[in-house]
Amino acid sequence: MSEAVRGMGFGQGAGFLLQGLRLWRTRTRLMLLGIVPAVIVMILLAAAFVGLVLVLDDLISWATPFADDWADAVRTTFRVIVFLGVLAGAVMLSIVTFTGLTLAVGDPFYEKIWKQVELSLGGDVPGRGVGWIRGALDGLVLVLMGLVMAVVVFLLGLLPVIGAIIGAVLGLVVSGRLLAGELVSRPLEARGMDRAGRADLMRQHRGAMLGFGVCVQACFLVPFGGILVMPAAVAGATYLARQALESQPS
Repeated sequence: MSEAVRGMGFGQGAGFLLQGLRLWRTRTRLMLLGIVPAVIVMILLAAAFVGLVLVLDDLISWATPFADDWADAVRTTFRVIVFLGVLAGAVMLSIVTFTGLTLAVGDPFYEKIWKQVELSLGGDVPGRGVGWIRGALDGLVLVLMGLVMAVVVFLLGLLPVIGAIIGAVLGLVVSGRLLAGELVSRPLEARGMDRAGRADLMRQHRGAMLGFGVCVQACFLVPFGGILVMPAAVAGATYLARQALESQPS
């Protein structure tokens, strides 16, 4: 393996997202196509999140009857910590769920984006993607992983003082890596690369995968950021996959 392959680091991973974002200027119509499923999923998740916030106080009181006899200050502090922990977990769940559901709903849209990126780069271009059913199943798997991650973030958020910070940072890193793996796997699988081959290639570029995924997830934390960044993330993942493949020894 050449040094060029092993040298792709965190900054280069972030750079692939920037390449994808530039398509908003050069291929605006194509990118607008990619926000359709993102808008649909964002509306559904926003409605669910608002509903959770409205009932969360009553839900926490119902779930923690053992705290009713505690001193007011202690009970209030405890329930505020639980409240913040649930919100942190819900935010993390909504971020990863957004990604998984958007990929599941919008696979035909995003297949068009990554194929256009492939064509712009030239060389060997796969004739077909992984298919809507397979893409939807992969997206739902990402949703389940997001649920597990949300539970972890919630439990860490219960730790005094630093729990919420640790949970948020860990959630950003882990969910970012999961997201990068899912996005990059699509153009690789379309080329016939099996799971073991994809995993081996991604391991050779851990830094780039982490940089790409974390930057995408950080953008999702910005209001409406997920809608604008999602098509750019699909394009950026294609750039990353092509660079990794072309760096392989022949």
